[in-house]
Amino acid sequence: MNIKVIAFDADDTLWVNEPYFQNTEKKFCTLMEEFLPQHTLSRELLKIEIENLALYGYGIKGYILSMIETALKVSDNTISITAIEKIIGFGKELLNEPIELLDDVEKVLATLQKKYRIVVATKGDLLDQERKLRKSDLSHYFHHIEIMSDKGEDDYKKLIKHLDIRPDEFMMIGNSLKSDIIPVLNIGGHAIHVPYHTTWAHEQVETTLDHINFRHVEHLKMVLELLG
Repeated sequence: MNIKVIAFDADDTLWVNEPYFQNTEKKFCTLMEEFLPQHTLSRELLKIEIENLALYGYGIKGYILSMIETALKVSDNTISITAIEKIIGFGKELLNEPIELLDDVEKVLATLQKKYRIVVATKGDLLDQERKLRKSDLSHYFHHIEIMSDKGEDDYKKLIKHLDIRPDEFMMIGNSLKSDIIPVLNIGGHAIHVPYHTTWAHEQVETTLDHINFRHVEHLKMVLELLG
């Protein structure tokens, strides 16, 4: 491999993210359970979230709006103003969650920084992701920070062009096969999958990857055995 740039996903690769969303969803479903069972509410919320991605993009603000829309729909527009206020409060609590770095993140970044240009390639709301990066105290490790509206092949091509490298000189490390791995492999880059114990349903894919540029490790620190 002739890797020059290594990009890291942020949420659930560098720090905890999905468990906070799951806790918020539980609070929302408990609040609304007089209208539907919790498992049915979860399915309805996911459906509306996915439908709204094209309008709101990824991130907590869109999630808040999707919770409110779900509440209005399942209650047939009878939900109280007090309940709406609680939902907005759930969203604000989510925005203010602490940043909890995953194991060995700083060791991996500090080691790889000596040999490669290190970047962040994350998708989501600009203000929210900037806040997380600021609170993480990791920004000094990164040559470049790319906050993307989505992570498709064209998005990665644009990033690689900006970095002035070839696709085969680029490596992506992340927990989502759908967003972090498959698009990068499809354009000729390298990718390492580091699974997280929980993944948003929209990011889950059922596939077995057999690609010369693909690696899978169980823990982030194992990346150093491949690249350090």
